[in-house]
Amino acid sequence: MAGGVKKKSPVPPSRVLATLRLLWQDKHLILFKAEYTLLVTSVLWFLEIGVNIWIIQKVAYTEIDWKAYMDEVEGVINGTYDYTKLKGDTGPLVYPAGFVYIFTALYYITNRGLNIRLAQYLFAVFYLLTLLLVFRIYHRTKKVPPYVFFFVCCASYRIHSIFVLRLFNDPVAMMMLFGAVNLFLDRHWSLGCGLYSLAVSVKMNVLLFAPGLLFLLLSEFGLIKAIPKLFLCAAIQFLLGLPFLMENPIGYMTRAFDLGRQFMFKWTVNWRFLPEWLFLSRHFHLVLLAAHLIALLLFFLRRWKRPGDSVLDLLKEPGKRVLPAQALSSDHILLSIKNNVVNVPNSLTQMVQILFTSNFIGMCFSRSLHYQFYVWYFHTLPFLLWSAGVKKLAHLLRVLILGLVELSWNTYPSTIYSSAALHVCHLIMLLFLWFAPAHLPIPASQREKGKSQ
Repeated sequence: MAGGVKKKSPVPPSRVLATLRLLWQDKHLILFKAEYTLLVTSVLWFLEIGVNIWIIQKVAYTEIDWKAYMDEVEGVINGTYDYTKLKGDTGPLVYPAGFVYIFTALYYITNRGLNIRLAQYLFAVFYLLTLLLVFRIYHRTKKVPPYVFFFVCCASYRIHSIFVLRLFNDPVAMMMLFGAVNLFLDRHWSLGCGLYSLAVSVKMNVLLFAPGLLFLLLSEFGLIKAIPKLFLCAAIQFLLGLPFLMENPIGYMTRAFDLGRQFMFKWTVNWRFLPEWLFLSRHFHLVLLAAHLIALLLFFLRRWKRPGDSVLDLLKEPGKRVLPAQALSSDHILLSIKNNVVNVPNSLTQMVQILFTSNFIGMCFSRSLHYQFYVWYFHTLPFLLWSAGVKKLAHLLRVLILGLVELSWNTYPSTIYSSAALHVCHLIMLLFLWFAPAHLPIPASQREKGKSQ
């Protein structure tokens, strides 16, 4: 052939037919074997393009917070940097500075927020990007059977509504959070911390992942080497908030990071079965905070930290830690030595499990959950259920729990029964997670030190 370029021979039709025949014969396995996650999620993702277009074209948009967002950023555009003077139809601006910058860009792109249809298509793009990031996490960990993605990740009316019919800022924050998780799985810790901090700057709920992230940083690097990454997170928050901090630092901090914000009883999804006076009680809020901290502490000491390790060992650099014999002989830590490195096969799974569990604990003990908050943990629920340590837990029971959670979030207004059902599901999942192994890889050098003692 001219030029000496050899033409590749095409794949024989018989081989293609044989592959298709094999897939057809094992078609039931495609829905149940995690090895087919990439195939199933790819099909679902392309279907979601059509679903989002159909929803935008056929389902009426409902105004809730979009106009308020636009009013708030318009105040900044007009030169107001005092957070106490920035407000919209639904109240004062209560989100950090990253929100202002992102929604200012959306303000200009959508003709000062007036082009709602364009805004919906932009949020459809956010939805599709979020799905890509979530599917990649599930593909990397291979813990969930592919059929679950249709019923849970793509078929939720409430999630589609939060993205393309309500245009809340919560999806933007969670899209960035899942991007950060992907970077952590790829061991790009500095980039991941930077993107995580940007997510926090859009909405403060992302801080619920912070205890798990702190634990992972300490486990991976020790205290001294983790400090630069923690400083990076803080520096990004400072730089983003600098124009507002220079104008009114106290006003910015109290508004953007208001931990004592009071919620309205009529919007609560999770505490409807309580009397309103108790829901509004500061003592009740303190009890929830205490329960939240205790649950995190228990998971830190008993489920995340390796058996026999002390908290002080966690602060040391990994190469300087002495691994106790108890950890080496633990039945639920599976070690294999290759190239002088101890590899735990489920290390990626364990990292995701710690991050998602940290967030889930925060959701369980939240002072109030509003309907748009569903996106805070919706995409993590399948992973939490299927990664739990209860091996004999039937698929049907897991799907039932997911169905009850979805039903609770789609009951409007919430009822005594829907909120109680949500708490029962949360409690069952929390118990499942308690039995799930979540220990991190052990370097070979540490394992040898432990054996010699």
